[in-house]
Amino acid sequence: MAFSQQKLHTLEVANLKNLKNLEISFDDSPVTAILGPNGNGKSTILHALACAFEPNNDGENHKFSNFFLPSTDALWDGSEMKITHSYREGANVHSCIVREYSKRADRWKPRYSNRPKRDVYYIGIDQCVPMIEAEKKQAKINYSTEEVNESIITTILEKASLVLNRRYTAYNIHTASNKQFIGVEVDGLRYSALSMSAGEQKVFSILEKVYRANKYSLILIDELDLLLHDEALKKLVKVIHERATLENIQIVFTTHRESILELEAIINIRHIISKNNRSLCFSETKPDAINRLTGVQPRPLEIFVEDDLASAIVKKIAGKLRMAKYVSIQRYGAAINCFTTVGGLLLSGENCESSLFVLDGDVFRSDEEQQVRMNKVITGHDQHALTSKATALDRIKQFILPENEKPEKYIHSLICDLEHSDNEEFNEIIDVANEIIVTDDSHKYIDDIIDRLGWDKSTGLSKIIDILSTSDTWSQYVEPIHSWLEAKASSILEHQN
Repeated sequence: MAFSQQKLHTLEVANLKNLKNLEISFDDSPVTAILGPNGNGKSTILHALACAFEPNNDGENHKFSNFFLPSTDALWDGSEMKITHSYREGANVHSCIVREYSKRADRWKPRYSNRPKRDVYYIGIDQCVPMIEAEKKQAKINYSTEEVNESIITTILEKASLVLNRRYTAYNIHTASNKQFIGVEVDGLRYSALSMSAGEQKVFSILEKVYRANKYSLILIDELDLLLHDEALKKLVKVIHERATLENIQIVFTTHRESILELEAIINIRHIISKNNRSLCFSETKPDAINRLTGVQPRPLEIFVEDDLASAIVKKIAGKLRMAKYVSIQRYGAAINCFTTVGGLLLSGENCESSLFVLDGDVFRSDEEQQVRMNKVITGHDQHALTSKATALDRIKQFILPENEKPEKYIHSLICDLEHSDNEEFNEIIDVANEIIVTDDSHKYIDDIIDRLGWDKSTGLSKIIDILSTSDTWSQYVEPIHSWLEAKASSILEHQN
């Protein structure tokens, strides 16, 4: 039976090496970047995923013992994890299937032959070692050369030229003493992997793996940034994202480079941090969020929101209260992540007294819906669990949105209803909003205003929220967040006697 359309949704680790109670999602973009300080489990995530599948066609067959070799101090007993994935088997589509893995006594379960089928390729940091440093021979190395003219090689040469800003014109296979290695030509100069720079060798290794991988493969790359300068790194990520999208491949890589956050529009950003014997995963985090997770809190109040629009609204609320400089705003992504974020922080030992978690108000509207979701994040019925759930729910607020409305469409309607004033910039926004009658995506009610007026997104959202705040409905819409900030003012703001 043919297997296709494989997709990895989540990895949940109860206990594996240095990972404890971790949940990480790979949905949205086909490419996921995992950031975090050394020793917090980034590579362990890749190792776990590498072992989770059996080859479908010609993928690599990694075993847990390849990465979790038993030793005197580490037998790996008690290791537990599970993945959620989807796939097609012939005419049958299997959605969100959960597979569990564990180590008991002397073996891992399930048996390797019972793992789900998917072609997996792993690129470790050992492939960053320049070939010349691994070569033990001291005498002259004689090799034969054969130029490769496959169409896929032409593409690889084009992409390598883009990434490394060099004009590669040929790709060769060299053979010496039954060993094969690559070579290239640049502006008439031919040289082999023995003379390649470490970064150059790495780029070709990654590109060949990505472009030769079967459709629906999973490619895992440890320390993608190693040996690459920022410009080459970002170009490489864009190239592999393009290929992953075209071939329905998923790519997961680790990195220490914070500049990768600049690509959050096209890739998933996942930040891993271990705290109080628990592994936390934060989505779409910025450098100041990284500082917070490492113990440095630049501002006393933190507000977590879903997206840029909610962020702009919160900034406006804080600004009107003259509290903007005291507030740090972080994004957690999809609404469902709100519960994971607050629950994870509370379970890690933080009281979140100065943190607020804001929902847009279109989903998880009722107390009952929020309670059900929180029960899935914080389990148990003991007093500690009950107290944590109650605290978490108390930290969650939402904008007051009419039922069955999306935030963008609602805000658009409020702007359309505004009357013209002496502020001509506001008048233009109102006129443009009224020109937009129907869109095929609720986000476009706001995005189209910004595009038509030629603003960048940050500027556009700020201006739109400025005019929105003049609406008679503004105070009701933002009341829960406004009240929370106002209640914090006495302990934050300085007052004259």
